[in-house]
Amino acid sequence: MSAVQKINTADLSPWLGGRSFDDWRAQFDRDGYLVFPNVLTAAELSDVKAALAPYLGENIKGRNEFEGRESNRVYAMLAKSPVFADLVTHPLALSFVEADLGRDCLLSACLAINLHPGETAQPWHFDDSHYQWPRPRPSLGVSTFWALTDTTDTNGATEILPGSHLWPEDQIPGGIAEEDFSKTGKREGDPGARPDAMKVVMPAGSLMIAKGTLWHRGGANVSGEERLLITPQYCPGWTRTLENMSLAVPPDVAKTLPPRAQELLGYSIYPPFMGYVDGRHPKRLFDRS
Repeated sequence: MSAVQKINTADLSPWLGGRSFDDWRAQFDRDGYLVFPNVLTAAELSDVKAALAPYLGENIKGRNEFEGRESNRVYAMLAKSPVFADLVTHPLALSFVEADLGRDCLLSACLAINLHPGETAQPWHFDDSHYQWPRPRPSLGVSTFWALTDTTDTNGATEILPGSHLWPEDQIPGGIAEEDFSKTGKREGDPGARPDAMKVVMPAGSLMIAKGTLWHRGGANVSGEERLLITPQYCPGWTRTLENMSLAVPPDVAKTLPPRAQELLGYSIYPPFMGYVDGRHPKRLFDRS
């Protein structure tokens, strides 16, 4: 196993607002989400946005209702710039991820989502639904949402159903369906509108953390501005990741990333020996490249 040190929650005090980590975690377990405003500095925010700009400049739109036909999605982000690894391994986010999923967790997906004006509301979904284990159950994932622009009432702020991570329902009205992945189908109106939905309004540089079982969706963008966020998502070390990280981030790129980012990509062992390559620790591959 790697010698990288476990995160010391005492180092999180700048973001915890005078509350203990255990207090925040109890709230996380109760509500299914947490919001921390203004986590990134102006310089950090500028660096991340600059690294992302060339890919957003290609203006590749979503293919269906789930991706968003008026949205840009950028995948395989750790293959594109080491700056994004700083978000993936940020101690505030990872402390809650590791508390829920264990130190041997993996990065399941990492993408940027940019909502253009005119984007409609996403179908309701929960991020660990692909495991197809009946609810209610413990979460098999943690999703983080880094706001790179202000998220507002009108520009498509993520909508959540607080406490819904505990619900037994595998489907709700307006929830994701097979037709939402059709290249030609389009929803009429907003079948997912509901009075108990909450818009997560955040200033740029803020962080939301959500349980993998929390029902949520991207909101409709009825403003004249874009809404941009990056969402690293994590899973337990014994599950398969959403994004095939060993192909998305090739070894010659992974070799240049920080050790914790390498572990999250799968250059790690889930005890006693899950994840080995030719009977040895996968990091030994770096010695061959």
